[in-house]
Amino acid sequence: MEVVDLTHVLSPRTPMFPAYDPVRVADRFAVEADGFYVRSWAFDEHSGTHVDAPAHFATGAATVDAIPATELVLPLAVLDVRDRLGGDPDGMVIPDDVLDWERRHGRLPGRCAVAVLTGWGERAGDPASYLNADDAGVLHSPGLAAELTEFLKAQRPGVRAIGLDTASLDPGASTDFAAHVSWLPSGRYGIENLARLEAVPPAGATLVVGVTPFEAGSGGPARILALM
Repeated sequence: MEVVDLTHVLSPRTPMFPAYDPVRVADRFAVEADGFYVRSWAFDEHSGTHVDAPAHFATGAATVDAIPATELVLPLAVLDVRDRLGGDPDGMVIPDDVLDWERRHGRLPGRCAVAVLTGWGERAGDPASYLNADDAGVLHSPGLAAELTEFLKAQRPGVRAIGLDTASLDPGASTDFAAHVSWLPSGRYGIENLARLEAVPPAGATLVVGVTPFEAGSGGPARILALM
């Protein structure tokens, strides 16, 4: 078995969506002085590579600790849209991208996760480039069209999770977060800030989502693996 780690390292340098505080970390104990090593961490739930639980955009929906374990291990389809988007910082992933994948690889598995490779993750080492704010503070990065999430819910209801290699399910410039509003209240979850999707085949891998079950959490940082 080959394992690809789809997770960015979490650190104070992690690019953060502007609504959230930076990651903070401090040394608590050191081996030299105390005989053991411990650090303290402070971060918002939506830091680094992380899960968006249904409750993130829906009152009364499932919190991260209520996502069934059976939905954290799923067949994985990777949609590579790099050529079609061509680096467009406001590009959107649409139903035709799913249909194109299916023409090449067959229909999506009856129960699966879909991850989208936009190429934007290559910028993650440079927070300013990754968030890509203009002079007015508006972010510009690719995202999912609500047309896509509506299509998946109606036509491919076995898709239980969707993720991509950007800081938000929605395009960076979004003000209504239409993809979040469409997807999460349906009881499905999202994954943001994925890494190394280019190392995963379009079909045949298994996604493992190691998210901490924070009590009543809206989401949380996760170790995301693809098994081939």
